Amino acid sequence: MISVDQAREIILKNIFRVKESEPIKIESALGRVCALDIKSKENIPPFDNSAMDGFAARAEDVKGSTGKNPKILEVVGSLAAGYTAGKIIRRGEAIRIMTGAPLPNGADSVVMVEDTRVVHSPQSTVHSKRKELVEIFKEIEKGENVRYSGEDVKKGEVVIPKGSILKSGHIGMLASLGFNRIKVFRKAKVAILATGDELVQIKQKLAPGKIRNSNSYSLYAQVLKAGALPILLGIARDNKKAIEDKIRQGLSADVLIVCGGVSVGDYDFVKDVLKDVGTEMKFWRVAMKPGKPLAFGLMRKVPVFGLPGNPVSGMVSFEQFVRPALLKMSGAKDIFRLRLPAVFSGNFEKKKGLRYFLRVILTNKDGRMYASLTGPQGSGILRSMVLANGIAELPEDMEAIRAGESAEVTYLE
Repeated sequence: MISVDQAREIILKNIFRVKESEPIKIESALGRVCALDIKSKENIPPFDNSAMDGFAARAEDVKGSTGKNPKILEVVGSLAAGYTAGKIIRRGEAIRIMTGAPLPNGADSVVMVEDTRVVHSPQSTVHSKRKELVEIFKEIEKGENVRYSGEDVKKGEVVIPKGSILKSGHIGMLASLGFNRIKVFRKAKVAILATGDELVQIKQKLAPGKIRNSNSYSLYAQVLKAGALPILLGIARDNKKAIEDKIRQGLSADVLIVCGGVSVGDYDFVKDVLKDVGTEMKFWRVAMKPGKPLAFGLMRKVPVFGLPGNPVSGMVSFEQFVRPALLKMSGAKDIFRLRLPAVFSGNFEKKKGLRYFLRVILTNKDGRMYASLTGPQGSGILRSMVLANGIAELPEDMEAIRAGESAEVTYLE
């Protein structure tokens, strides 16, 4: 039996990135892995512009402005976003400007509209027009409320590094830079096989001693969430011939997951069948709870995971070992979930020598994270995974954790 860290190291050492990539539309790129560095072809923003609604002016013209002694400027125009000013601002002048509009020539700052009041000059003759004036109640620094060209992104800068898992911000950046397509790594294909005479399909009625095959679908969802392409192989009954046939069928995928049949029972044939068909077994059994009966090997260079048949054991094992392997295979640089300390609520005793993975509910109270158990922690209690938004990790040398003590928790987003 090996440690969790040793198992993860062996797995990742034997996982290699898919070689193929493909160009796709950015509308379909969310969650995919970028296959090359994306460099900006231009500055963002492309021109100096106003960060506020207000008045574009020269900072020196409003120096010393206060509410009791405002500086007064002549308003010589109005500028909305999407248009440019046709005149240069001179001393004593201002232009009404909207957020995002280009900064007019001659102006070096923008006064927020909240710090101004529009007035009009007296009409001196019948034929003269009243001038629009603006009172400025606050002085400004040069460059205040101005977004300069290249302030966000400079031309030639790498804005999305190769290996990034694309998020909504990346998609917006691509659109802003004029990219309507992006090259991403191919999704890894993952074959999923459930084993056991006790399993029936979802729609089947339950006969005595039978349960529905939930593992295939839990793993299907986890594979999707990890950015890979799941392929359901169905159910293999508890005999070597049936298991071997299904395993050989799964060799066309990039990864094969076999769920169940890897323990030490009389009908746990998976490990034996894997050896019989030439799998180079790397390990079997990991010092963890749940998930101790876990196997990993290579069959014709295809990574094969033998996961426990208990629903929670299979899902927890996937999170710890299969998910980072799939992300590495997909070309992602960041392959591990966020881990954070949380204050443990309640008491829990454990067996020394095993690393425990407890399903918990994370809550934020006054800026501190708290973790409370979802309830009973049996490896067959699937509801514990339904309720959980985190997995608390208790190290091998720990015998108990008490209320108020800190635990490392993996956040399940």
